[in-house]
Amino acid sequence: MTRAALILLSIGTALFVGLLAWQGFDSVASALAAAGWGLVLVAAFHLVPLVLDAGAISVLFQRHRGGVHHDVTLRDALFARWIGESVNSLLPAGQIGGPVVMVRQLSQRGMRMRDAAAAITVSTTAQALAQIVFALLGLLLFGAYAAHGALHDLRIATLIATGVLGALIAGFYYAQRRGLFGRLLGVVSKVFGKRDWSSLMTRAEAVDAAVQAMYRERSRVATSFALSLVGWIVGTVEVWLALRFLGHPVDWVDALLLESLGQAIRGAAFMIPGSLGVQEGGYLLLAPLVGLPPDAALALSLAKRAREILLALPGLLVLHFSERSWQRRRATARVPVVD
Repeated sequence: MTRAALILLSIGTALFVGLLAWQGFDSVASALAAAGWGLVLVAAFHLVPLVLDAGAISVLFQRHRGGVHHDVTLRDALFARWIGESVNSLLPAGQIGGPVVMVRQLSQRGMRMRDAAAAITVSTTAQALAQIVFALLGLLLFGAYAAHGALHDLRIATLIATGVLGALIAGFYYAQRRGLFGRLLGVVSKVFGKRDWSSLMTRAEAVDAAVQAMYRERSRVATSFALSLVGWIVGTVEVWLALRFLGHPVDWVDALLLESLGQAIRGAAFMIPGSLGVQEGGYLLLAPLVGLPPDAALALSLAKRAREILLALPGLLVLHFSERSWQRRRATARVPVVD
């Protein structure tokens, strides 16, 4: 773990513990305990948006050459998406580790590395853009509450979070169009030097070319964006279910408001591992909009983290064993056969 990641994780942990202590550990634990086994159902439902996100990746791969289907299947994309989300949820890698692991997983399943890197880059951009649209939908709903003036400051805060997220994704997209991977490697080569970077530069430029080619397939990119947006909207059901099990049911519109703006706040804090503390603070800020007591808001955040643990721990275990299996296969392939 880098020093910067350790500092950010420490800040997030301090904020997380501070919010729980401020509200009272016992009251939050009691609210969370009310959900019981319902948390398992919430975790199980997350498979639905997970499949939609996998579809948003696999649609970029589908090509037919001579009547034969090539590239990865939806199952491969789902496996990679699950593993990548597990890394993002539980490991201190910001939001960078997940896409890197997804590229590696897809390449181990027969994708060329450059095509896997291009598809994950484009699908990640489409998903982030869909998140912004989802947040704007929440802000439209928020307008009905904030129009009375009492919640004007909160509206400004959520607008800022959405703006930060929008600026980040705009910068990311612009960098891709300008040759992101080649430029990054060029910077790295200048910093470290003292070696031949030509081979790696050729690969980086190949990935940049693949990204450009993928963006030219506009219908596929649009479909990826649409599936990602549907995935964000369907994820609202998790909040709706969790609050019902917590004993604080809300209607679907209120659940959408909490999920859309809560995800925007979390997304703006992507550098903090798991957005620890920021997610909890976001739900506390948004709770008054739907008449949710503070302890229930924190319990909702913990319920979502419980869902992450229930799905991500097995994902990390599968990642561990799949990497071991992959390394063994590579080692076996290098061993010469002696007659």
